[in-house]
Amino acid sequence: MGARRRARELALQVLYESEFRALPAHSILSEICSHSRWSKSESDRAKVLVEGVGSHAREIDDLIGRVLENWRLDRLHIMDRNVLRLGVYELRFCKDVPPKVAIDEAIEVAKKFGTADSGGFVNGILDRVLSSGSTAHHVA
Repeated sequence: MGARRRARELALQVLYESEFRALPAHSILSEICSHSRWSKSESDRAKVLVEGVGSHAREIDDLIGRVLENWRLDRLHIMDRNVLRLGVYELRFCKDVPPKVAIDEAIEVAKKFGTADSGGFVNGILDRVLSSGSTAHHVA
């Protein structure tokens, strides 16, 4: 597994725990990264992802909410919700990540940490976000 995937997984764990425990993400990241199993590049990339999701949270949640059908964001499984947030952040704000890679990586992380249906669900939602033209990759 590559460093970027591990960074995504670390970011997901931080976002999940931050929401679950209602604690600031930066303190969770510091706590988790104090364990030596994460390289500096992984923790640095995870920090970028976590801070990016946090600083664009309202816009990200609005984008997801617009493409959800018959669901509200707050009713989604906490893991799926945070995988979607990471995926939308990468689609919308990370010009160095091709859309296909952002979606594929989100699917793989969802399969690993979510439910049996998470991969397909995340794929469908991120595809709708991409198709809506609401991504950095579609800005001329």
